[in-house]
Amino acid sequence: MKHMISILAPLVFFLCPLLGSTKFSFDSLESFYEEYLCDQKEVLSLAKVSSPCLCGLVPYPTTSGYVTPDPILFSPQVWSFVSEPNLHPMKVTVNLFELGTSSGYVLVAPYAFSEDASIGQQGSLIMNNDGIPIWFRPTGSANLMNTDFRVQQLCGKPVLTFWQGTLVTPPAYTNAPGGSSQPGSCYYILDDTYQVIATLSARNGFTSDIHEFLLTPRNTAIFLATKTISMDLTSYGGPQNGFVQDFSIQEVDLSTNELIFFWDAIDHIPFTDSYEPASSAVDSGNVWDVYHMNSVGLTDVETDIVASSRNAWTVYRIHKPTGNIVWRLGGKQSDFTIEPGGEFSWQHDARFFSGNVVTLFDDNCCESSTIPPGTPYAHGLVLQLNLSDMTATPITTYFHDPNINVSSQGNVQSLANGNKFIGWGQSQYYSEFAGAGNTEGDPSVNFLYEVSMPGNNYTYRAYRNDWIGRPFYPPSIAIKASGALSVVFASWNGSTETVSWQVYVGSTVKRLKLYATTPKSGFETAITVDNAGPYYQVRAVNAAGVVIGKSKVVHK
Repeated sequence: MKHMISILAPLVFFLCPLLGSTKFSFDSLESFYEEYLCDQKEVLSLAKVSSPCLCGLVPYPTTSGYVTPDPILFSPQVWSFVSEPNLHPMKVTVNLFELGTSSGYVLVAPYAFSEDASIGQQGSLIMNNDGIPIWFRPTGSANLMNTDFRVQQLCGKPVLTFWQGTLVTPPAYTNAPGGSSQPGSCYYILDDTYQVIATLSARNGFTSDIHEFLLTPRNTAIFLATKTISMDLTSYGGPQNGFVQDFSIQEVDLSTNELIFFWDAIDHIPFTDSYEPASSAVDSGNVWDVYHMNSVGLTDVETDIVASSRNAWTVYRIHKPTGNIVWRLGGKQSDFTIEPGGEFSWQHDARFFSGNVVTLFDDNCCESSTIPPGTPYAHGLVLQLNLSDMTATPITTYFHDPNINVSSQGNVQSLANGNKFIGWGQSQYYSEFAGAGNTEGDPSVNFLYEVSMPGNNYTYRAYRNDWIGRPFYPPSIAIKASGALSVVFASWNGSTETVSWQVYVGSTVKRLKLYATTPKSGFETAITVDNAGPYYQVRAVNAAGVVIGKSKVVHK
């Protein structure tokens, strides 16, 4: 029980009331299970679903013998906290912060390729616009990553979601195409108290893929999944004893835990549409990454979705009831004539909006990890589709200042105020732009906000989301002596409502008195105390002056 905690199955008729609750009083996730979830066995049995366990906790064994370097935990580029000694998130540098930058938090999931030591721990990280950590959840291993970390809605309530597992990154992993997911990966859903309320894995023998985990207004989950299929690839220029990396789109009804939609790329997209040569398979365990699908999104009707295939340079509109492709945007079989400036290649994160508008991140690169000279610059792209004359016209572009090349990953998020928030994939940047965008020739225009991550840290996507976090666990406290004085360190990982700290001091545990109230300062607040104590406690206070959390009482 202590080492593998069962958690709530994705069961919407039970999950919705759970998400609607305002406060959990359990001291730990173990007690949450023991006091609450164990009482729900009958409910889970009636639904004929099992209570899943935490998943994606064991790194996939290296396939090359190469040992991934441990993360760098102590560096000027890494945060360290006295009250949270096990948390070491990266420090970022805010390069630009102009008037017009949106409010809300930034959500990233930093990691490094296996040949590099990540700066700080890998995991899911929420920060404010100044780059100060708000919440951090490390994965616990250099070979475990999170991707697609963001805020979504489930049962009308905000939740955090992400993929967790081992990503194929050479040189440690050479058994599959780079950027693939290794077996054992899965998806997580956390509520606003940071409790894991559901995990989900791919079905039909497929592996949960890193690229997309999307919750829909119908409280279903749509995601991508992969499977290798053995095949003689000699007719395509590949190895005889080869494999094809197949992709499926899967949708699970969270009220029943049943697979309600399954679409297999191999049944709909010919291999000849790929721009990735089959000969590349020899570098990845003879597996040809023929499709490399990397996003799935909703459309203006419930029956249709859009999906992006990076290696086919194509965005597909798919009719779910039949599985048929409605149209293809880009690639060798494009149904649209793309007007100058709207061409794209190796793209990520295609999204459909009302009025037949499509946004995407145009990597413009690469069939290899080395960027060839003369490669066009990466940028965000907005296209207007005309379904009468089947043309695609570029509306807006978003270029980094200065222009950069990006060999993989990236996303374009459309914010409610019209701004665009862009994660620059396999580079160290994420940025925000005013909606009017800019051009390759004048990239400084409408460039509002930019942050760089340290070293070779990347994030598959970056998001800006509103979020209110109310941790189910208590605040943290630590004491350090400083001559005749003491310094009290207070923090509460994930609390967004704490504005000040109360320090209580006493000669016994039961005789604590308020010593001082201090404004919260960053992730961790240091408060100097000249009272000998020797017992101390901190209490978190919100903007209304109400105590919302108490630390344990510690002895000096």
